[in-house]
Amino acid sequence: MNTKFDELLEFPCRFPFKVLGLADERLPGLVVEVLQQHAPGDYSPQVRPSSKGNYHSVSVHVTVQSKEHVELLYTELGKIELVKYVL
Repeated sequence: MNTKFDELLEFPCRFPFKVLGLADERLPGLVVEVLQQHAPGDYSPQVRPSSKGNYHSVSVHVTVQSKEHVELLYTELGKIELVKYVL
């Protein structure tokens, strides 16, 4: 990834991730599981269903340590089977 997070952010900092995926009750748990592997912490994800109920949006704030840490989390969250997008 060629991002400019290191130019825009001062690390460490709290960073918001929004994960969009299929409407499945496992999605928030899978997101937290990935976050615990790479950024252990106490997470309380907020889940919002889409208007038709086919998708869920899982929002969570994570303390990140570097540009590489942010990029790693984007990559790893995107590998979850139910996930369509990571914003």
